[in-house]
Amino acid sequence: MDNILDRDQIRQQVRAARRALSAQQQIMDAEKLLVRLIKLEKVQRASSIAISLAFDGEIDTRPFINWCWENNKQVYLPVVDPFNKGHLLFLHYTKNTEMVTNKYGISEPKLNPLHICPISQLDIVFTPLVAFDKQGNRIGMGGGYYDRMLAPWFKEKKGAYPIGLAHDCQQLTKLPTASWDVPLPEIITPSQHHLFTTKN
Repeated sequence: MDNILDRDQIRQQVRAARRALSAQQQIMDAEKLLVRLIKLEKVQRASSIAISLAFDGEIDTRPFINWCWENNKQVYLPVVDPFNKGHLLFLHYTKNTEMVTNKYGISEPKLNPLHICPISQLDIVFTPLVAFDKQGNRIGMGGGYYDRMLAPWFKEKKGAYPIGLAHDCQQLTKLPTASWDVPLPEIITPSQHHLFTTKN
């Protein structure tokens, strides 16, 4: 299906595939992902980590978030910026954070300017995706939020380091790409740690 489908068709099929994973498979995948993440040197060195909560069959990040809390790492969740269309803010996330549901049905911290962390001060941004290929290209949900956020990193290789997270079933051979797409340097799944050479 890799080369004959357009981006929207790919989104539909891959989202259906990950939603079809059993509850037991989701638990196993989250545990395997946790093992891989906590071994990463970048994670061990990081103090501020941005990550998203699982939605629509995405791989469960809560075990890793709990590990971060236990190891004194600051966790930040994405929040849709109400004042800057198409952009994200990252807010500090703790066990006591008040949560709200955004316009996409995704749970996010209630907006509090005091809890915002500038992207430049984050060490790692774990990036959600719908599908990825062997070159590190990703297709997101279609809003372009992460492509906009990652564009400065892609050009200058400075600031928060992006790492994609996905189930194994989300990998395709080759994705159709657009000029605004930002390829990722690393993508981690339960069974693989993919490293890519990104060129700007």
